[in-house]
Amino acid sequence: MNRRTALLAAATAAAGPALAQSPHGGHGGHGARGAANEPASTREFREANARMHRAMDIRFTGNADRDFLAGMIPHHEGAIEMARIVLRHGRDPEVRALAEAIIREQEREIAQMRAMLQRLPPR
Repeated sequence: MNRRTALLAAATAAAGPALAQSPHGGHGGHGARGAANEPASTREFREANARMHRAMDIRFTGNADRDFLAGMIPHHEGAIEMARIVLRHGRDPEVRALAEAIIREQEREIAQMRAMLQRLPPR
């Protein structure tokens, strides 16, 4: 093991416990568990994010067009869910107006993508 590799291994070992204890878990907050006393909107965003990522974990077919549409539909559904959360909990009029516009546009795009999927070959 060369000196650089040894230093990297030592730094990684030393940082491991710190990363495990960080609120971001080393992944920028994706999927991180929140505190029991976090705001309802935060809990709802976490849950929506987890559902969206599970739904986006599609079985790829090798058909880039089909795979794109199949992955983007749950992505757009997640955006709608997040927009609805901000409508329940947000107060800023401009943000609320954006959320409403996102819901309208994403619903339109989901319908368009579903129609495209219908006409594409299965593979």
